[in-house]
Formats: sequence, structure tokens, C-alpha cells
Amino acid sequence: MQSFANEGAAGMVLAVAGVIVANRAYLSEIDGKIGDGDHGVNMAKGFGMAAERIGPDMSLATAFDSLGTVLMSEIGGSMGPLYGMMFTRFAETIDKVPAIDAAAFSAMLASGLDGIETIGAAKVGDKTLLDTLVPAKTAFDAAIAEGQSFASALDALSTAAEAGRDSTKDLVAKIGRASRLGERSLGVLDAGATSCALILTTLATEAKARLGA
Repeated sequence: MQSFANEGAAGMVLAVAGVIVANRAYLSEIDGKIGDGDHGVNMAKGFGMAAERIGPDMSLATAFDSLGTVLMSEIGGSMGPLYGMMFTRFAETIDKVPAIDAAAFSAMLASGLDGIETIGAAKVGDKTLLDTLVPAKTAFDAAIAEGQSFASALDALSTAAEAGRDSTKDLVAKIGRASRLGERSLGVLDAGATSCALILTTLATEAKARLGA
């Protein structure tokens, strides 16, 4: 099977919320090394609030929209609007798509990335979530272009997301509070890149389960 049903797939978003909430302390610990240390708290608050409003029988698009709305309207800091925009774009892209195949999944990622780039100034290499999201999307699209299955492409996405997250250790922060530290931001993971890897790898795992892979 090379697609899964949009309807009734809200569990994918609930799984992501569960992972973010479970990693609240870890994300804040990372953020505290070069930032203000509230990334895990804010993320867990937003994803937890959204999970309370998402029913398991909702469509994936509706669940993404609920999550995006909460993050954009009720969570402060820079990450709420950025992730809120990404999930809102995800929702808009697949809203009328009954079966999510590789093309729909790729379009969803592209739209989410475009949304983030619309409201943010960061680029790949700036030590942000883009250092996870961009290579993950690129790897997914490359795998599909090579003729790999949807499930294999999701594996490629996860591998690239984790590599992208790890790459931020060797980067100097150029955006946000951490950029004030300059070279002292080297050797530490970026919290946004880390949470992005958690989100993408969980979505990939959940999608694969629905593909029967």
C-alpha cells in the first residue's frame, strides 16, 4: 500500500504531541545551554493543549489545523508562530486529499517549509529547525525520485532529520538569542532542530504504520 487515509488519522498528531510532552525536560535542557531554556516548556504546553482538543477520529488535516491554531494563537516565543505556520500549511495542503500518498506528503512538507520561510529569516546553516526540516524534505523527495517506496522514503526522511539535528552541534548560531553567544554556541544541539527531528521522525513512524510497512 502506497497511501493511507486522511480521515481518522489524527492519531499521528496525538503521537507527535505525546513525544513532545515526554521530551519537555530534554528540550528545555538543550535550550538552556545557549538559549532561555523554555523551549521544552512552551512546546509541551502547546502540544499538550492541542492534544486535549483533538479527537482520535478526526482527519489528519483537521488535527494539524487544531495544532497549528493553538501554537500560533496561544504559545509565545518564536517557536509557536513558526511551528504553528508549518502545521497550518500542512493542514491546508492535505485538506481535500482523501488518501495521503508520497506526492501529497511531499507537497505537505514543501508547503510547511514555505510557510516557515515566509515568516522567518533563517537559512540552512543558521542553527535552527531548518537544519533538520530542509535536509529531511530533500532526502524524502530524492528517495521518491529514485523510485523508492513511500515507506523507504520515510526512512530516508528520518535518517536525514536526525543527521540534520546532529549537524547543529557544529554550527554557530546566527538567529535568535543564541546568536549573541557567537562561537560559544558551538558544540551544542539546537533545541528547535531537535524538536523538529522528534516531530518528523514520529510522523514518519506513524505514517509507516498506516502504510502497513
